[in-house]
Amino acid sequence: MKVNVKKLAVAAMMVAVGFGLSGFSFPVGASKCFPIQHLVNVLTGVILGPWYAVASAFCISLLRNLAGTGSLLAFPGSMIGAFCCGMIYRYTKKPAAAYAGEIIGTGIIGGIVCYPVATLLMGKEAAVFAYVLPFLVSTAGGTAIAAILLAALYKSGAMKYVNEILAERTEQ
Repeated sequence: MKVNVKKLAVAAMMVAVGFGLSGFSFPVGASKCFPIQHLVNVLTGVILGPWYAVASAFCISLLRNLAGTGSLLAFPGSMIGAFCCGMIYRYTKKPAAAYAGEIIGTGIIGGIVCYPVATLLMGKEAAVFAYVLPFLVSTAGGTAIAAILLAALYKSGAMKYVNEILAERTEQ
């Protein structure tokens, strides 16, 4: 397995941004909404791909839990959304499809997967769809911010430059 050090460095910076801005959250229903996580998911999924996005989401969730600013619900929501966003972008190369992947992955699938996490691991009583609405609110906000940033990056030509820098070059 070959590791692209440049991609690893960018992923680490994304984790730093995600964790550094973890104070920006607001409560919605039974969960704490953290739109910066979804901003990072989309940027990482589009720029680096699904596996770096999942790893970054895991690291941010772990750091937030260790710092006391997150809960176990951060893991399934963020990681599923990051994976869906990155995979859909990988196959379509369309940012709008990546945004939909983040919203569906986090808001719907992640919200439903949180039910067993909340009831079995956290001992909370919850309905199956209790986390869907709060997760949708959080991911919609973060995804909207990411869409604005990515639109600016594409329009300015910066995305082409970033992709060239991060591309693997094999010397023969």
